[in-house]
Amino acid sequence: MRRSAAVGAILMATGTLFAQPFLRKEFAGDFLIGAALSKDQILDKEELLPFVAAQFSAVTAENAMKWEKLNPARGRYEFEVADRLAAFARENDIHLTGHTLVWHSQTPGWVFEDESGRPASRELLLSRLEKHINTVVGRYRGTVPSWDVVNEALNEDGTLRESPWYKIIGEEFLEKSFEFAHRADPAAELYYNDYNLFKPAKREGAIRLVKRLQEKGIPIHGVGMQAHYSLDFPADVDEVEQSVKAFAAVGVKVLFTELDVSVLPFPNDAEQGADIGRTSVIRSGLDPYVNGLPLEIERRQSEIYQRLFRIFLRHRASISRVTFWGVNDGNSWKNNWPIRGRTDYPLLFDRKNRPKKALLEIVKMRHEQDW
Repeated sequence: MRRSAAVGAILMATGTLFAQPFLRKEFAGDFLIGAALSKDQILDKEELLPFVAAQFSAVTAENAMKWEKLNPARGRYEFEVADRLAAFARENDIHLTGHTLVWHSQTPGWVFEDESGRPASRELLLSRLEKHINTVVGRYRGTVPSWDVVNEALNEDGTLRESPWYKIIGEEFLEKSFEFAHRADPAAELYYNDYNLFKPAKREGAIRLVKRLQEKGIPIHGVGMQAHYSLDFPADVDEVEQSVKAFAAVGVKVLFTELDVSVLPFPNDAEQGADIGRTSVIRSGLDPYVNGLPLEIERRQSEIYQRLFRIFLRHRASISRVTFWGVNDGNSWKNNWPIRGRTDYPLLFDRKNRPKKALLEIVKMRHEQDW
């Protein structure tokens, strides 16, 4: 396995990393362990890349490969940050997943308009979709082995979201997205990705989506469960396991693509999940841990992570990747969603990249039990 010189230098020069578990090694025989990286992290402004390379076997761009970043204006593509991420992954033998080709959010408004600013025709939007996928997937063919093709196309009841894609093209936008992606790189694995897929109704909607593609002979290789959870959400973690079983039963891989466990209370006026359009404001009692995480709350979080990893390990034959949405607590998106400026602690490493109780306990569990 090739490793970058930067990683080697850090491992040789300091004992910091030797004092903690290496996630990519601990779970190497089970599934890939990943992290999502921000633009500043990809450009190494935080000097975090050696740590990422040592700890993770998979990476995803938080935003750098979304439509608004790669193709912000008609005829203009900006690949610098995505290219840097692809090079980092290649140099350190890290699996890179492209996130995401088709989404109703973070897609520029011009995509859905004609040259006069009127709503695009079905034919025009399909043409733009095909061109974008050909350009992006074609550029990284052989470098990016997997893609989140369509993101968050379902409502909570399992019906299709009435996004601009759906309103202009109809249900066929799903089929065409996967067709175009497969044509652009026949060797790439193609996924559907969404949040709250542990909920029975939404789970069934995703299964219908998968079967629809399978019946038409259109490749779909996996379903990504985003897994933005908290201390009391989902109320029944067993539902997560039921979804793993259900997706595996229809012949696709299962991926946990955006895992975090928030310790903060959720505002009553925002539904839990990951809909970035739902936001709220700080009110009394909603930012309780500014000065540190109480031991009892850290214990509760650790127990949830242990329950989740028991599920992951029991079903490791079906689960191919577990990716955390961020590297450490300090750079997690949960500090700013659904309320900006809070102090959350949702990941396995603290703000100084030190392993938290949850990380140490899941590694201990991995070693002590016969999986």
